[in-house]
Amino acid sequence: MNIEELRNYCLSKPGATECFPFDKTTLVFKVCGKMFALTDLEDALSINLKCTPEKVLELREHYACVLPGYHMSKIHWNTVVIDGSVDDILVREWIDESYRLIVVSLTVKKRMELDKTIS
Repeated sequence: MNIEELRNYCLSKPGATECFPFDKTTLVFKVCGKMFALTDLEDALSINLKCTPEKVLELREHYACVLPGYHMSKIHWNTVVIDGSVDDILVREWIDESYRLIVVSLTVKKRMELDKTIS
């Protein structure tokens, strides 16, 4: 997976947007104004993804490319180094889970607005 594939996949999620709220190289993907993924455009390719606290530790134990979330809550976020050591399908599944966790945390009103964009 390269940066364009990663970007296109994140933006394919319903209601997903991209922005640079921190600096000119940190690309952030949001749904309804809440981050579900972020990556740096200059360093080695990696992506920060939200995860359940139980799964955070499990992924770190099983995959060398999964590290505690860089500049994020270590309880809820992992940094996944995209180095080819895990299949792209698995990375997409982790992106899906991060997106899902954000969507379920939205208010009912925000989820209804999101549903309207999908229809």
